[in-house]
Amino acid sequence: MRILFIADPLEHFKIYKDTTFAMMEEAARRGHALSFAEARELSVEGGRLLVDARGVTLTGEKAAWYKLSDVLRQPLTAFNAIVMRKDPPFDMEYLYASQLFTLAEAEGVPVFTSGQALRDFNEKLAILQFPEWTAPTLITGQAHRLRAFVKQHQDVILKPLDSMGGDSIFRVRPDDPNLSVILETITQRESRTVMAQRYIPEIRDGDKRILVIDGKPVDYCPARIPAAGETRGNLAAGGRGEARPLTARDREIAEAIGPELRRRGILLAGLDVIGNYLTEVNVTSPTCFREIMDQTELNVAGLYIDALERACGQ
Repeated sequence: MRILFIADPLEHFKIYKDTTFAMMEEAARRGHALSFAEARELSVEGGRLLVDARGVTLTGEKAAWYKLSDVLRQPLTAFNAIVMRKDPPFDMEYLYASQLFTLAEAEGVPVFTSGQALRDFNEKLAILQFPEWTAPTLITGQAHRLRAFVKQHQDVILKPLDSMGGDSIFRVRPDDPNLSVILETITQRESRTVMAQRYIPEIRDGDKRILVIDGKPVDYCPARIPAAGETRGNLAAGGRGEARPLTARDREIAEAIGPELRRRGILLAGLDVIGNYLTEVNVTSPTCFREIMDQTELNVAGLYIDALERACGQ
C-alpha cells in the first residue's frame, strides 16, 4: 500500500518513544510505501484534493533516522490510506484538515481516524457519551458553577478541552487561596468552556491508557504514574509508564466502548482510565505503543497495521 502520514515535523519525533514512528517502522517492514506531509500542505485546486508530500525511507539509524524524497504534489486519491497523526490542540486548522479528510473519504480514500470522528470526538467531551463509566463531571465556562462543583466534591481537577499531555491541568480545593485566579485563568475570564472532574485518588497507582484497535482492547496498558509531588500522570508531564495487563474493570470499560468507536470509524483510540473511571477518549494521535512494546512481547504496532490493512481491504 501507499500510506500517507499526516503529522508534525519528523525532526521533532523522539523515536525511542514515538507511536507514529512505531507505526511507520512496522508498515515499512511489511513493504508498504511511506509518505509524509504536514496538515498545512493539504490543498484544493480546481476541485481536486491535493497534498505536497514526500516519500519517507527509514534508515535504521537513531539520529538520521529518515530520508525524504523531493516534494511531489499529488492527489489524495494516489494513496491507499491516510493516517492522521498530528498532535492537538484541536484548533481551526485541525478542523479544516478534518473537513478535507471527509471530502477525501467521499472520493474513496480511507482516512484514519475519519474526519467526522475527529470532529465528533473531542477527547474530553467524548466521555459524556459513556456516562455510566465516568466520575462526576461538569462542563462549563461559568466560574460560579465551577466554584460550586469544587465546593460539592472538595477535590477537583480542572482542564481545558483542547490540549494534551497534561497541559494547563489544575487540581483545586475549596480553600485554595488561588481558586479565583485559577478559574479566571483556565476559563480566560469566562470566555472558554472547560471540564471539571472529581479528583480520583487512584491516580497515585497510575493513569492507565487502554488502547483500543478496531474496536478491541489491547491486552496490556501503560499505567502512567505521576512523578513525586505531581498530580498528572502524563508522560509529557514527567510520569513514568509501566505496562500492565488489563484488569477485569479495564476490559469491561474497553469492551463496552470499543464497538461504538469502531462504528464511528475510529481505528485507534486511547481510553484514559483512573481507578474505575473513564476520564478521556483520545482519538487524534493516541500514544503509548512503544511503552507496551518495550516492556512486553506484544507487537502493538503490528496489531495496528493489521487493522489498517483489513480496513483497506488488503
